[in-house]
Amino acid sequence: MAKKITSKAEDYSEWYNDLVKEAGLAEHSGVKGCMVIKPYGFAIWDNMKTELDKKFKQTGHVNAYFPLFVPKSLFEAEEKNAEGFAKECAVVTHYRLKNDPNQKGKLIVDPDAKLEEELVVRPTSEAVIWNTYKNWIQSYRDLPLLINQWANVVRWEMRTRLFLRTAEFLWQEGHTAHATKEEALQETKQMLDVYADFAENFLALPVIKGIKTENERFAGAEDTYCIEAMMQDTKALQAGTSHFLGQNFAKAFDVKYAGKDGKEEYVWATSWGVSTRLIGALIMAHSDDDGLILPPKVAPLQVAIVPIYKGDEQLEQIRAAIEPLVKELLVKNISVKFDDRDTQRPGWKFAEYELQGVPVRVAIGPRDLENKTVELARRDTKEKNIVSLNGLAAQIESLLEEIQLNIYNRALNFRKENTHTADSWDEFKDILENKGGFILAHWDGTTETELKIKEQTKATIRCIPFDGDKSEGLCVFSGKPSKQRVIFAKAY
Repeated sequence: MAKKITSKAEDYSEWYNDLVKEAGLAEHSGVKGCMVIKPYGFAIWDNMKTELDKKFKQTGHVNAYFPLFVPKSLFEAEEKNAEGFAKECAVVTHYRLKNDPNQKGKLIVDPDAKLEEELVVRPTSEAVIWNTYKNWIQSYRDLPLLINQWANVVRWEMRTRLFLRTAEFLWQEGHTAHATKEEALQETKQMLDVYADFAENFLALPVIKGIKTENERFAGAEDTYCIEAMMQDTKALQAGTSHFLGQNFAKAFDVKYAGKDGKEEYVWATSWGVSTRLIGALIMAHSDDDGLILPPKVAPLQVAIVPIYKGDEQLEQIRAAIEPLVKELLVKNISVKFDDRDTQRPGWKFAEYELQGVPVRVAIGPRDLENKTVELARRDTKEKNIVSLNGLAAQIESLLEEIQLNIYNRALNFRKENTHTADSWDEFKDILENKGGFILAHWDGTTETELKIKEQTKATIRCIPFDGDKSEGLCVFSGKPSKQRVIFAKAY
């Protein structure tokens, strides 16, 4: 294939952009800041969505859908949340266009069609959902309320990047209501664990679980838990968040329940979400200069079979020999394609499947047919072997598991190699400038210090890790006492 991808070493940012485009994942649209997710990119999101939705339902959640538009008065009800998203909001002010009397075929906003109340295009759904929950919750019998929605949101970004930061993106957002603080906290932690399990065991993406600082937490939350991953340029990417909202939204929207004793109490709340940003994480954590490297569990196509033949007779002989393998793989729920297109040569197909990150490729020609063998190639290591057709389905099944684990371990080893400890400000700056990656350093716990470090280095506190170093020390910047090390990094 005559598709050129900039090398990671030459320009990581351009490599990413080239890969998204050439692998057919997404492209810029006619709407500034918004993307078109192409079929192959959407197939990856679909697989993520299917797996996550199964996990949500296993933990007792159900799906619903809430309006795209939020009346401005509702949006303003929870003050911190409104302030946090105000600069990113798109607002609908009119409901009709009309013909421009001065230019035929041109339309203008009808000044007589001004909305009585402006509508915010959903940047997040807490406001409209909690206004609804007010009508759904009266008694302890109505709790817990465990709801998720799959939706799109709009956050007006000036500088956009496909999947990582666009004005509109797809996501899921869970919104739950509970009778007690303890139940809500348990839910918040449970959903973070769900995300971490999904990231590590489905996306082969090692993550660190932790809590955000006050400065970095979700607007309107009392605590934000997160999972943080490292990309191949050693920058961090937030891969999911789960928020303990306390009673903030319940009080803003007057959502109370009557307990068994008849006494009314405000409910306790959580929200949690991941988005199509995870596709960007997949690309940047695993792929190489030749294209995508997709973990088998998330790959839209797991096995591509390419026949090498001359004429219809050879093709039909190969097809007959391969058909039992295809059936066996499908029974094992392994997605497979027998690529008999006559519009492209085998070499072109090999390059295409490499670019698309298909985990396993099988090639078979007339000589293989005679020997009852095939060439088996794996995408992660590019290793090729001649293997017997006999028992091949079981071998491929085992190989896919091996590839999944290898991709995870490779990313985990990369993170370990690029995680450093700093005990002085000079050491901190030297690591950041010359090595990058995650820096484990002491912090005095103040927002003032956090912001000064960000201002001077562009590094932020990614999280206070749950399983981090709890030994006391001195802040790397201020020299004041610190209770534990936190993770600093430059991030997306």
